[in-house]
Amino acid sequence: MASPTKEILTDLSPILKHYADGTVERLLSFPYVPPSPEDPNTGVSSKDIFSIPPGISARIYLPQITAGTSPKRPILLYIHGGGFCIGSAFSSLDHRYMILLTAEAKALIISVEYRLAPEHPLPAAYEDSWNALKWVCSHNTEETLSEKEKWLVDHGDFSRIFVGGDSAGGNIVHYVAMRAGSETLPENSKIYGAFLSHPFFWGSIPIGSEPKEDKEQSLLYRLWLFAYPSADNGINNPLINPLIDGAPSLSSLGCSRILVCLSEKDVLAGRGLAYVEKVKKSGWKGELKLVEIEGEDHCFHIFSPETDKAQDLISRIASFISP
Repeated sequence: MASPTKEILTDLSPILKHYADGTVERLLSFPYVPPSPEDPNTGVSSKDIFSIPPGISARIYLPQITAGTSPKRPILLYIHGGGFCIGSAFSSLDHRYMILLTAEAKALIISVEYRLAPEHPLPAAYEDSWNALKWVCSHNTEETLSEKEKWLVDHGDFSRIFVGGDSAGGNIVHYVAMRAGSETLPENSKIYGAFLSHPFFWGSIPIGSEPKEDKEQSLLYRLWLFAYPSADNGINNPLINPLIDGAPSLSSLGCSRILVCLSEKDVLAGRGLAYVEKVKKSGWKGELKLVEIEGEDHCFHIFSPETDKAQDLISRIASFISP
């Protein structure tokens, strides 16, 4: 006897479906791949680390250290995208991207496996990412502690700590940088630079190519409310709409350098440009760079990294981390 069709509570196709029985079907997903002691093409090594702090995992990447070069490398805390609901630091998609970026930037990268909505609604992903950064910074000490991660101790340059992310990850990077502007990180560590690639910002008043009609039915509008149903002011919460009147001043961004990457065909590009302009006008004292890619769409460099434009963007991000 065939099983009855399950009742769909929320349909966010092509991203996911949430059923009335509480189960979640993630429609856009990529298979798990294990870490590699040494990638045959790049020499990048990777391994998984758990409980950093409890409940948060990550995959850490170490570039090939050649003779005659400094063993110390810039540190990047990377936060993957996926609308706060899908994606994984352990997926084939993100693993491939991290291998390429590690090799190009010659940086030590920690890719965070934060908790996903709806099982863990926002602000879980924000808190996980902030706590992962605090864990990284806790290694910035001369003390010898048994629970320290050896790759960070041996190869991390704590004068060059970066945070970076794509899409929802770029949104979380904004949160982390803002929080770093008002809270002290362990060992008085500082974020040197932050990159926001195709950041997921939204709001009730359309900007650029955002839909002008039936905006509340748009996928991105519904995705935010699904991921953070208790958010004050809904789609105009400053976490998703840092442009809204009354949002915390962007002059508080707690880093010295920012890179924003946008693509012409991405519906998020107009709001990304408005974010850049607001940072410029805020009185923030750091160095701001904008990269705009013609003819491409949202996070194209992750999905098709073999193209010339994708390789160029990855190189620009790498150069931002390791000039």
